[in-house]
Amino acid sequence: MFPFLAQVPVTPPTPPPKEIVQFHRVRVLPGELDAVPVFNSNSPELVQTEGILLSTFPPGKMRVPTAHLDFAFNGRFDVFAHHIAKPQDPTNLRTLYLGVLLHNPGDRPVTVDILQAASYLSQPDAPFIDLPAYVPNAKGTVYAGPGSRAMSDVLRGKRQAEFPAQVVIPPGESRMVMNLPIPVRELQPPLNGRSSLMRLRTNGAVYAASLAQFAKDNPDGTERPPTLAEWQTLLETGELALPRDRTPTPPEQSSGAMIYGRVAGVAQGSKWSAYITDDLNSARLTIPKTGAFSYGLSTLARGTLGTEQVQTATMLRRYPDTAYAAHGNYAIEYSLTLPLQNTDSKERTVALLIQTPIKQDQLRGGIRFLDPPARNVFFRGTVRVRYTDDRGLPQTLYTHLVQRRGQQGEPLITMKMKSGEFRLVQVDFLYPPDATPPQVLTIQTLY
Repeated sequence: MFPFLAQVPVTPPTPPPKEIVQFHRVRVLPGELDAVPVFNSNSPELVQTEGILLSTFPPGKMRVPTAHLDFAFNGRFDVFAHHIAKPQDPTNLRTLYLGVLLHNPGDRPVTVDILQAASYLSQPDAPFIDLPAYVPNAKGTVYAGPGSRAMSDVLRGKRQAEFPAQVVIPPGESRMVMNLPIPVRELQPPLNGRSSLMRLRTNGAVYAASLAQFAKDNPDGTERPPTLAEWQTLLETGELALPRDRTPTPPEQSSGAMIYGRVAGVAQGSKWSAYITDDLNSARLTIPKTGAFSYGLSTLARGTLGTEQVQTATMLRRYPDTAYAAHGNYAIEYSLTLPLQNTDSKERTVALLIQTPIKQDQLRGGIRFLDPPARNVFFRGTVRVRYTDDRGLPQTLYTHLVQRRGQQGEPLITMKMKSGEFRLVQVDFLYPPDATPPQVLTIQTLY
């Protein structure tokens, strides 16, 4: 006789998420990006060799002319850098340093004001932890990832102590505005990242470069950061850092898979400002009597949600193997003013939400969500809302959002608006690194 075989209970497969369609319109977001140039250093994202990440220096006298994009900054500009260190050889755990160097090509001193600045590591500064979808963040102590934390700081107007308020660059000389480590030695696996954003203002022309270089050894075997002279030597003699990211899809290609690519170059636009009204001839934004309407946020090629609006910052300079546009608008501030009014004869309760629908270029009936949302996180960052509450008191709310692909979101604020009542609402956030566009800002009348 054969022994009886114990029956092992079989776990039924998880049913696929249900698709939810919200049958309301996505409107074109008014306003536009400003003309402030952004030094955008995000390719290669994973850095495994020493070299040039991004240089806007003139190519003349450089050993590798193609590594230099010849663009001078003057006045307001931003520096954004987002890179990951992972050793090629797991037994060689030297610290990788990220340096940002500015050079004064003129014959007079240039003063660089560092208006706001923040730079954080994934470990230990801001690990990618699981957070609820909606967490109040009044003190800026809630974050998930270095991009989330850095954008929250700059949104609040902060400048970290590591950054001086001002740097003076003598004629013909260079200065480091950032020389910070991405350590991996104590980590398992040996993998770490750093996200940085600086808002700068100069009174003269400067060139900029971001560079990757391993720590140098002291006589006692400890590590030290590279010196200014060592950074300058790397700039003048080095090649582009490796490995290179995937080559992006040319913008004229309309079929097949879309590879957006990573950004390395000078993008145009640091801030999108919008005063959102019913139309160009109106001074108000009428809340819906029922239902909702939305405005696209960070819409991009093949992801305009039916608006045909691409909000992506254009590239003034770029390397041939990097993104054709700053897809995702990492570190760009959205500053949106909504003069809401209830024109109905009844009191209405209205909510403001940020949502992460499934990316579509043309809508099929409406914007689509998943129930439950997918596992992959598409947005993690802090949003500020300023408004007058139902008691007539001014409020400033900071909320950290975590949204997964297809997540409908929760109300940032809810207001009871009487017939004819007017409320001015201001929504501000910096689009966080490690997020995936597009999102929408939704105004919904609940009842």
